[in-house]
Amino acid sequence: MEFIAGSTQEAIRVELCSNCHPYYTGQQKFVDTARRVEKFKEKTAKVAATKVTHASKTAKRAARATKKSATTNQ
Repeated sequence: MEFIAGSTQEAIRVELCSNCHPYYTGQQKFVDTARRVEKFKEKTAKVAATKVTHASKTAKRAARATKKSATTNQ
C-alpha cells in the first residue's frame, strides 16, 4: 500500500505494513492488566440495571397517582 505524505525525506521505509501487521490482520492479542475492559462492562451493566429499576419505579408511581386521582374524583 502506498501513501502520499508531505515530507522532506525522499523515501520513508516501514518494516510492517497493513498486510502483515497483527492489528490489521486481526491476530493481535490484547493484554488487559488493569482490567479496563471488565471494569467498563461492569459499569455499563450497572447503569443498565439502574435504568431498568428507575423505569419500573417511575411506572409504579404513575400507576399509584392514576389510581389515587381516580379514587379522589369519584
